[in-house]
Amino acid sequence: MKIVVCAKFVPDATADRRFRSEDNTVDRAGVDGLLSELDEYAVETALTVKEAGDAEVTILTVGPEQAADAVKKGLQMGADAGVHVLDDAIHGSDAVATSLVLSKALAKLEADLVVFGMGSTDGSMGVVPAMVSERLGLPAVTLGSEVTVDGNTVRIRRDGDTASDTVEGTLPLVLSVSDQANEPRYPSFKGIMAAKKKPVETWTLADLEVSADQVGGASSWTEVVEVTARPARTAGTIVTDEDGSGAAQLVEFLSTNKFL
Repeated sequence: MKIVVCAKFVPDATADRRFRSEDNTVDRAGVDGLLSELDEYAVETALTVKEAGDAEVTILTVGPEQAADAVKKGLQMGADAGVHVLDDAIHGSDAVATSLVLSKALAKLEADLVVFGMGSTDGSMGVVPAMVSERLGLPAVTLGSEVTVDGNTVRIRRDGDTASDTVEGTLPLVLSVSDQANEPRYPSFKGIMAAKKKPVETWTLADLEVSADQVGGASSWTEVVEVTARPARTAGTIVTDEDGSGAAQLVEFLSTNKFL
């Protein structure tokens, strides 16, 4: 079985994330980034399936040069190979254009099982798995909290607010998993060293037979029109109780700010 995990390189949530002033797109090259935390659950799912049978796991990412770090993390966790789609024309692509690039790469890789996380920690849209399944003409079982692969059958438990459903499909298919699916492993020292020798290919749009006018900001269906920086944090309110009025001051503060 050939498993491909679609992994996204995102700005570190703890870093100073910002938008590019020239086009209001997320700055992915000028800030610290990493493999999206939600995609680590997808990598772990793929590795668990691999360890239970005969499978090969490839990490696929689309992004700037720094996105190679997302592939590296997947390889350190235990994946076998990586593919990085790198092309300046991709910059500014929305979910629709991204799904096109991913679907072309997945078709070239001839994946049996495509695994996504439940969303990205920067865009948080969660629509790309469904878009990819539509483009590939494959069934999709999404948002799995528990995943079981038995031969050619993939079965998930999808948890809702009031009930859980069991959904299954037959390979090849597209799968997405939630952050309840497993506990992602930490790369071991052995895994980190082994990752340095694992094959990683770099593809361009030409390799996927995608033209530049099909992707990028100009071809996207969505656009960020305006960005406002988060205001600087102001000093908090200090409540003192020197004269016994502290409780009353606290109640007044909470009431004024509609916390009560």
